[in-house]
Amino acid sequence: MVLRTRHSTSSLDLSARSGAGPFQGPSSTDWRRQRLLRIGSIDSDTPTPITTTDSEEQIPTERTSLHPNSNPNHYGTLPSLGVPASDLLLRRSRPPLPHVAFRRTLSATVISPVTISPTLLRNTLSWRVSQRPISAYDAPLVNSRSAADETDINVRINGFRVWYSSFSSIDWLHDTIKDSVRFSRLRRGKSFRSHLRLILDKSLGWIIVTIVGFLSAVVAFLVVRSEQWFFDLKYGYCADGWWKAQRFCCPLPDDLWMPSADDGSCSSWRAWSDVIRSRISRQPSPTSENDYIEYLTYTCVAILLATVSSLLTIHLTASTSFLTRKESGVLSPLFMTNKHDEQQQSSPQSKRKVLYYAAGSGIPEIKTILSGFVIHGYLGARTLFTKSLGLALSVGSGLSLGKEGPFVHIASCVGNIVSRCHSKYENNEAKRREILSAACAAGVAVAFGAPIGGTLFSLEEVSYFFPPKVMWRSFFCAMIAAITLRFLDPFGTGKLVLFQVTYDKDWHAYDLIFFVLLGAFGGVYGAYFSKLNYRWSRYVRNGTWIKDHSVVEVILVTLITALFCFLNPYARMGGTELVYNLFAECMPGSKNMHFGLCVLDPGNLEHVWPVVRAIFMTMIMKGALTVVTFGIKLPAGIFIPTLGVGACAGRILGVAVRNLQWNHPESALFAACGDDKDCVIPGLYAMVGAAAALSGVTRTTVSLAVIMFELTDTLTYAVPVMLSVLVAKTVADALEPKGIYDLVIELSQLPYLDAKHEYLWADFSISDVTDREIDTICLDHPNTVMSLRDQLQSLLNAGHDDSGFPILRTRGDHGGMRMVGYIGTSELEHALGESTRFTYHVRWSWCNWLNSPQP
Repeated sequence: MVLRTRHSTSSLDLSARSGAGPFQGPSSTDWRRQRLLRIGSIDSDTPTPITTTDSEEQIPTERTSLHPNSNPNHYGTLPSLGVPASDLLLRRSRPPLPHVAFRRTLSATVISPVTISPTLLRNTLSWRVSQRPISAYDAPLVNSRSAADETDINVRINGFRVWYSSFSSIDWLHDTIKDSVRFSRLRRGKSFRSHLRLILDKSLGWIIVTIVGFLSAVVAFLVVRSEQWFFDLKYGYCADGWWKAQRFCCPLPDDLWMPSADDGSCSSWRAWSDVIRSRISRQPSPTSENDYIEYLTYTCVAILLATVSSLLTIHLTASTSFLTRKESGVLSPLFMTNKHDEQQQSSPQSKRKVLYYAAGSGIPEIKTILSGFVIHGYLGARTLFTKSLGLALSVGSGLSLGKEGPFVHIASCVGNIVSRCHSKYENNEAKRREILSAACAAGVAVAFGAPIGGTLFSLEEVSYFFPPKVMWRSFFCAMIAAITLRFLDPFGTGKLVLFQVTYDKDWHAYDLIFFVLLGAFGGVYGAYFSKLNYRWSRYVRNGTWIKDHSVVEVILVTLITALFCFLNPYARMGGTELVYNLFAECMPGSKNMHFGLCVLDPGNLEHVWPVVRAIFMTMIMKGALTVVTFGIKLPAGIFIPTLGVGACAGRILGVAVRNLQWNHPESALFAACGDDKDCVIPGLYAMVGAAAALSGVTRTTVSLAVIMFELTDTLTYAVPVMLSVLVAKTVADALEPKGIYDLVIELSQLPYLDAKHEYLWADFSISDVTDREIDTICLDHPNTVMSLRDQLQSLLNAGHDDSGFPILRTRGDHGGMRMVGYIGTSELEHALGESTRFTYHVRWSWCNWLNSPQP
């Protein structure tokens, strides 16, 4: 169907040749929306059309029926290229329209004669500075050096489309064919320059993933260093350099052990209690008074950091604040009808939920985007900046959250920004998702120091389309990110992550019994954590007054976290530091007691019970606080809190088994130990428990096991980790079929179709699930710009944003209808907007010229 009016003159037909139709870059979204709203009222605002002779037709209006054109430029067919010189003259030898410039601009529009004013120049200049040029989505398909008849038949069949709007799905087949056509044209060249272009095109993907891996590691390094400084800011500052964290202000021989803020072992570190006491009084204060001062400063700084992070997230990354010319002009609740009353508003049946792009971990949204969903702005530069800074602030505040999950979102933002530098990925959403899959692998690589695990995580958890070529590039990107982060050394230890540990002892057969128990615990915890967090988010966070007071919720959660965690030395630690100490093996003769976790007399219950009690309270507090923390409006990951809870459970079980082995060394259960009383490693139990808990929450299996292998630098403990992970996933799936990411997708109302899920249709047939009562466009009926606009608006009011119209034609003598095409809402909106814009400009120019005195 041709969405363009029939013109009687060759000059008017120049609209197609000057860029109208699907090859015209998108205009302003607000302009197109307002232009569609004015349809039907334009005739009262413009002069009456004038006909010159009886043989010439009346100038078309918005109520003129649309007719096919002998040389169309519309959606689904190829444009006509090249303008004959004779077409530049009007029929009957009229001179060209004076003062009407047909030239190609940023949006390739037909410019009408206007009066130049300072206001117009200022607005035009500001628009050009603020808006970067955006071509049409399928503009690269037009081969300007060949005629339309010589263009590929695949292009004709594939058709053309406009940019995808937010909250719509991409056309995988269309984009695949488009890239195939582009590559085949590159291979046709026989010149030396053509061969160079072909080589560059084949290398472009590898070049981009190299840059993405490098930049992801740099951003991760900056986030880690900033997070360490913000976290230590709650305790004091470094006198030798205010920008130094306590780890770098007071280096120790065992640089993985961090002293407490008030042990007085480092003169360069100034605690806030000492600073405030020196300002108020020179007299030494009792210890209890210092504790109160530290308690108060710790809480105030934590609330300040979390509040700033929440304010940045809410005010900089709200989904309503991202406007782009790629958006549809009508796929918005702001689109109103003015058929009868311009002030009457018709809102869709369901209002789309406002999302905050920098909040949460970002993995559920990344899964949805990689499945083919479009969310403009979610992977942009503003989101990258807010996510990075907000993540450092939120983790530094001491909340029960982690930074490893958001690293996947940050790396995806880097991948999206870098890939848009070339039209191969900028103008092809399907190809761009190949780079995003590689970026996700880099994000996990810098989070856990596991490039192999990152590649498998991208394959298992987030990617929707993962061919071998993407797997190779993902692995290469993850490797570049890991190598770069190793040279940057964010922790000053030479390791990629803080909790990377090694063990000197092997596991025994009796350990498998306890590993199965840890797997069952991880599955139960993961299932009920997902259930509780889902119900809290749906019925409390989104169902009470908290819904409209997100910052107040952040302040309350931070206050409760600070008040409870400060009293427990293990809960007060940072997430990665806690996991490292729980994973650590107690080496005989070492001065590092890992904050008392290494029991001097494992067989004495009086020595064991205080440690077990403290770890158990830490596990309860971390688990409960994570339920209410995950989902608040600031950047927050789920990996580290979950690893902490599982590591606490594993450490408790390991200490208990070690106590049992010390008291009953002659038991047949411990016969493999012999005389070795240190054959039970509580740190190994902690690692297995952490893997089980994370598998129960996220439902990852293979990638998680490989990540744990890379953390321990050995395959010795492959069987314990694999066993606990499989048991945890089995138990969790039995109690709650959906993992935490799938539940977040459901809460956010994102249309994610899981390819791994088997959908059972039972006895339903295709006729039972299809709708026959739909609105169509019939080519045999008189269709006008105004009538099509009304049909489009009716479809949107019904809530079918990501839909369209079947195009029908009468089937000859049979009297039935035959489907000859289909047009989506975005394509129809673009066609109506451009056709009405051309009609508006040309009618004004035509009438002004005819009414002006002729020489």
